[in-house]
Amino acid sequence: MTHRNALLAIHLGALMFGLSGVLGKLAESSPLTISFGRALFAVLALLIASYLLQPSGARPNWRSRLGLLMGGLLLGGHWVTFFIAVKVAGVGIATLGFASFPAFTVLLEGLLFRERTRPIEYGLVLLVCIGLGLVTPGFDLASEATVGLLWAVLSGFLFALLALLNRAVTRGIDAVQAALWQNLAILIALAPFAWVGVAGMPALDWLWIGMLGVFCTGLAHSLFVASLRVLKARTTSVIFALEPVYGIAFAWLLFAEQPTLRMLAGGTLIILATIASSRLKSTPAPAAEPARSVS
Repeated sequence: MTHRNALLAIHLGALMFGLSGVLGKLAESSPLTISFGRALFAVLALLIASYLLQPSGARPNWRSRLGLLMGGLLLGGHWVTFFIAVKVAGVGIATLGFASFPAFTVLLEGLLFRERTRPIEYGLVLLVCIGLGLVTPGFDLASEATVGLLWAVLSGFLFALLALLNRAVTRGIDAVQAALWQNLAILIALAPFAWVGVAGMPALDWLWIGMLGVFCTGLAHSLFVASLRVLKARTTSVIFALEPVYGIAFAWLLFAEQPTLRMLAGGTLIILATIASSRLKSTPAPAAEPARSVS
C-alpha cells in the first residue's frame, strides 16, 4: 500500500466510524439488539479479513484470549451506551460525548500504569470538560440532551478502559484476530438478552445493522490496521479525530439535526483536545522519580 492509498484508507475508515451513530439511529431496534447484530456481522467480516489479509502479528494464546474476551465486554458496553445516547439525544451529542474518551485515557493511564501526567495533559482534560459543558445548554436530568450526553460520556469512559486493556493484552497479537475475539465475546454476552429482539427485527434493520457490522466495524478496522503499516500512529489518530465531524455532518443532512453555535464551539474544543492528545503521546513524558522505599 502506498502512502497516498494509506491516507485514503484511513479517511474512509474514519468516515465509516462516523456513520455508526447514523446507522444506529436509522435502525428501529433497541440498542441491545443493534449491538448484538453489529457484532454478528462484524465477526463474519473479520473472518473474511483474517483469511484475505496477511497477519500483522501472532495468533492469541489462551491467556491472551481471556483478556480479549474481557475487552469484548467493555466494547459491547461501549456500543450499547453509545446507541442509547443516539436514541435519546441524537447523533451529534452522542458522537461528541463519546469523543471525550481521550480525557479519560489521560487520567486512567496515570492511575493504572503509574505514568506521570503532565500539566498540559490536565489542561486538555479541562478543555474537554468545557467542550462538554458547551455541547448541552444546561445540566438538567429531565432534559434528553443531558441524559443522552451522560450516556455518551459513559460510552467514552468504557472505550478508554478498552483502549488501556488492549494496550496490556494485544501487544504482538494480530489486530484482526484481536478484534475477532472481542466481537465473539459481545455475541456470547448479549445473546441471552438480544435474541428476542433479533427474531422480531424489521427487515430494513438487517440492512442498517449489516452495514454497521461489515463496513463500520469489520472493513473500517481492517483499513485502520492496513494503514498503520504505512502511516505513523499519530497521523492516523489526528485523522480519526475527524470522526465526530463526519457524524454531525451526516446527521445534519439526513435527520436535520442542525447543531447550535454552542454545540459547534464545544465540539471544536473536544476535537482540538483529541488532536493535541494524540500528538502529545508521540512525545515521551518526563520520567518519574524513583519511588522511595517505605519501611
